[in-house]
Amino acid sequence: MEQLIEFDKQLLLFFNGFHTPFWDNFFYTFSGTMIWIPIAVLICGVIIKTKKKDAFFILLFLSIAIVLSDQISTLIKTLVERPRPTREVTLQGLVQTVKGYLAGRYGFVSSHASNSFAFALFSALLFRHCTYTCTIFVWATINSYSRMYLGVHYPGDILGGIFLGLTLGGLMFYAMKRFIVQLLLMVATFICYILTRKLKDNS
Repeated sequence: MEQLIEFDKQLLLFFNGFHTPFWDNFFYTFSGTMIWIPIAVLICGVIIKTKKKDAFFILLFLSIAIVLSDQISTLIKTLVERPRPTREVTLQGLVQTVKGYLAGRYGFVSSHASNSFAFALFSALLFRHCTYTCTIFVWATINSYSRMYLGVHYPGDILGGIFLGLTLGGLMFYAMKRFIVQLLLMVATFICYILTRKLKDNS
C-alpha cells in the first residue's frame, strides 16, 4: 500500500509539473463554474427541445445522478480522510498551485471527476451521437486533469471519482429508462381501461 501511495504522489508531481502562465489561467478557469454552468444550460436546453414530453423525467434523473455523485464523493472524503496534495506536509514546496488555490482538506475521491463523468456518461447514453460522446468525454477528462494541474488531487483521487461517476451515471440512466417504460405502460393501461369503459357504456 505504501508503494502504491508513493507511486500516486510521483505521478501527481509529473502531471503537476507543466506550469506556464497560459495554462495556469486556462486550467484555473476550466476547473470552475464558468465552464460548468454554460455547458449544463446548453445541454438541458437541447434535452428540452429534442425530448419534449420526456424532458422532465430526463432532467430529473440527470439531476439525481449529479446530486448523488456530489454527495457520495463528499461522504467518501470524510470517511477516508486522505489529505489533498496541497495539504500534505511531505509535498510542501513540491506541488505547484495556481493563485493560492488549495481547495478543501480531503481529496479522495474527486467530486469534479465524479460529477463530470456522471454527467458525461448519462448524456452520452441519452444522445447516442459519436461526436457528442467524444466531445463530452474529452471535456470530462480535461476537467479531471485540471484538478491535478492545480495540485488539489492525486491521480488516485481522479480514478476513484471517475469510477464513482460512471457507475452512478450508468445506473441512473437505466433506472430512468425503466421508470419511463413503466410509466408509459401505466398510462397505456389507464387509457385502455377508460376506452373499454366507454365502449361498454355505449353498447
